[in-house]
Amino acid sequence: MTTRRIAVVSAGLSNPSSTRMLADRLAAATVAQLDERGITAEVDAFELRDYAHDITDNLLTGFARPALESMIDAVVTADALIAVTPIFSTSYSGLFKSFIDVIDPDALTDTPVLIGANAGTARHSLAIDYAIRPLFAYLHAAPVSTGVFAASSDWGGAGDQVAPLGARVERGARELAEAIARREPAASVDPFDPAHYLGEGRSFGHLLGGLAGE
Repeated sequence: MTTRRIAVVSAGLSNPSSTRMLADRLAAATVAQLDERGITAEVDAFELRDYAHDITDNLLTGFARPALESMIDAVVTADALIAVTPIFSTSYSGLFKSFIDVIDPDALTDTPVLIGANAGTARHSLAIDYAIRPLFAYLHAAPVSTGVFAASSDWGGAGDQVAPLGARVERGARELAEAIARREPAASVDPFDPAHYLGEGRSFGHLLGGLAGE
C-alpha cells in the first residue's frame, strides 16, 4: 500500500505557538481520517520561523540554502499540504507570504490544501476566504472548501458559538482526506533531474533573482 505524505507548514513566530498547535491538530485529524480509509500517511511538519533567515536570503539572492531547499522539496512533492498562518493586519503573516514567494509558482498545481489560520479574535476569521484562499488559487492548488480558523477563545473557551473548534478541525480533515484518497500518489522526484532544481522551462536568469524574463 502506498504511503501518502502530508506536508505541514506553520508560520507562527512564538514558541510555543498556537499556530503550530492548530497545525498539529489538523495533521493528526487528517491522518486519522486517512487511516479510516485504509491509507497510511506520514507527516513532515515545518515551522517557518526556523527558516526565516534562509527565506530572506533566498528572496535577496535567488538561491535557497540546503536546509530551505530540502524543506521546499518536501512541501512541493507531498500528496497534500496543511498551511497555517497567524493573521496580522487582517491578512496572512509576512513570513508566510515570503515563503510562498520562494516557491515555484507552478509547484503546487492541483495539490490538495487545508488552510488554517488563527488570531486573537474571531473578527479575523474571514481572512481565510478573502486573503489566503485566493493566494492558493493563484498557485493553482486545490484548497478544500473548509478553512479552519481558531481565535483565542477557541482554546478552552466557548469559541465563536458557530461550531466548536474540534468540529471544524474534523470537517476540514475529512475533506482533505477525501481529496488525498481521490488523488494519485505524488510521483517520486529524481534529484539528478535538472528540472528538479531548475524548474520546468525556467532559466538561470529566473533563479538569479529574475534577471531574465520568465
